[in-house]
Amino acid sequence: MGGGVPCMWMRGGTSKGGYFLKDDLPADTAARDAFLLKVMGSPDPRQIDGMGGADPLTSKVAVVNRSARPGIDVDYLFLQVFVDQAIVTDAQNCGNILAGVGPFAIERGLVAPRGDETRVAIFMENTGQVAVATVQTPAGVVSYSGTAAIDGVPGTHAPIPIEFRDSAGSTCGSLLPSGHQVDVVNGVRVTLIDNGMPCVVMKAADLGITGYEERETLDADTGLKARIEAIRLAVGERMNLGDVREKSVPKMMLVAPPKAGGAVCVRSFIPHRAHATIGVLGAVSVATACLIYGSPAAEVAVMPPGARKTLSVEHPTGEMSCVLETNAAGEVVSAAILRTARKLMDGIVFD
Repeated sequence: MGGGVPCMWMRGGTSKGGYFLKDDLPADTAARDAFLLKVMGSPDPRQIDGMGGADPLTSKVAVVNRSARPGIDVDYLFLQVFVDQAIVTDAQNCGNILAGVGPFAIERGLVAPRGDETRVAIFMENTGQVAVATVQTPAGVVSYSGTAAIDGVPGTHAPIPIEFRDSAGSTCGSLLPSGHQVDVVNGVRVTLIDNGMPCVVMKAADLGITGYEERETLDADTGLKARIEAIRLAVGERMNLGDVREKSVPKMMLVAPPKAGGAVCVRSFIPHRAHATIGVLGAVSVATACLIYGSPAAEVAVMPPGARKTLSVEHPTGEMSCVLETNAAGEVVSAAILRTARKLMDGIVFD
């Protein structure tokens, strides 16, 4: 595709990547993936010959098209482009890149503005979930300016609240794919959970750390990372994910008691590098784990009262608040989160 294709580069939440219309990319999956690897400059640790930012958080792609599904505006496929391997995977979702899908759909004319706020119903192809993003559209134009702040992103921007529908078991088939609230894997108590993102949740202390370490410290601890990876490989089948050796899921979540007035503190591996923050759907899954009686997360979490709970999930660069609605049985029936996004570039990208 030497002539290049239209692309909008956006920050979505605490991630960044390229947003494409589906029809602008090759229809053949192998050709599409080869093109995206060249666009990002992978495989190369610096991604020097492409648009990627040498980090999994900045090597992401959204593929968007107008939906034919009843009640849905657009379909969204998330693709993770590996930095140092020639891999493009759709094995997971991304709630941060999701934050830019609504604005992108309006900017590209897939959704017409509807007053000062425009609700965009998004079908997430990776997991079969539906999310509804509310985008600020004063005078019928997407606005990225506002007073909403999220940790991990400097400054303030227009708020984009996102409500998730039917997220339990989105990838693994059920909220607790092993059928247990707690499993013991390699001597470590874990909760295998999927409320929008497949995660393995365990106590940081059970792996010999505090859970308050800096990202760089965790990334340098090869012994810790080897133990985490051994657990991850061991649970793939139990989570209905098969052999996860070359997959980007499940995410590995090490939890500890909160330190800054939140509900729980977490250090996330995505899966082989420590996350600077935490993924949106990963935070939802961790927050949900806090509500599971007897789980490692519940044992360290500080829970607010009431059926509608706002859980602040602390991470290395701040916190992410999840709003969970529960029923009479204490089961999570809906989850919502606040994100922001910003258009960075709109033009042509070349392979």
